Amino acid sequence: MRPTHRRLAATAAGLMLLPVALVGCGIGDEDEEKSAAKPARAPAEEATARSRERVQAYLDAMAAKDVAAGRSQLCALLHDGFDLGATGPNGDFADHFQVPEAAITGIRSGPQGQEVSVSVSVTVGKRTVARPLVFTVTRDGSDWCIAGEAPGRSATPSSPPPRPEGSPPPIPASSPGV
Repeated sequence: MRPTHRRLAATAAGLMLLPVALVGCGIGDEDEEKSAAKPARAPAEEATARSRERVQAYLDAMAAKDVAAGRSQLCALLHDGFDLGATGPNGDFADHFQVPEAAITGIRSGPQGQEVSVSVSVTVGKRTVARPLVFTVTRDGSDWCIAGEAPGRSATPSSPPPRPEGSPPPIPASSPGV
């Protein structure tokens, strides 16, 4: 073979292998188009979305009395305590009350993670009471989980605390200088 034929054969072989090499390097792959069209979420947006998902799943589990589903939303460190108290008299999954309504009222960043405020309506017998709660959601490795639950603050007090029967009425505060 003459040198020009060798060069021509080498060029043809190189051109035939070029598409295979480019696909192997990820150039021209369909996934590149998908990832370029859908940018990754910002960390704050991701934290808010994951926190909302975890707490909503826990609230749904409470309403359905699904202890296993509720437990799966918690961080591993809380599992033992949850197992001991979840179905007890004051537990979130106690048999003597129902949860007819639960709603997420706000999400904010806190010192321990995302703080998700909720309002939970609890029915015991014929009485229904709304209770505010705050769930702390944090990242555990590559996953998100509920790391804590605490009583929340009411937005507005509905009424003063009840007085025991027979107790004197409260003394109104006097203004200074009167």
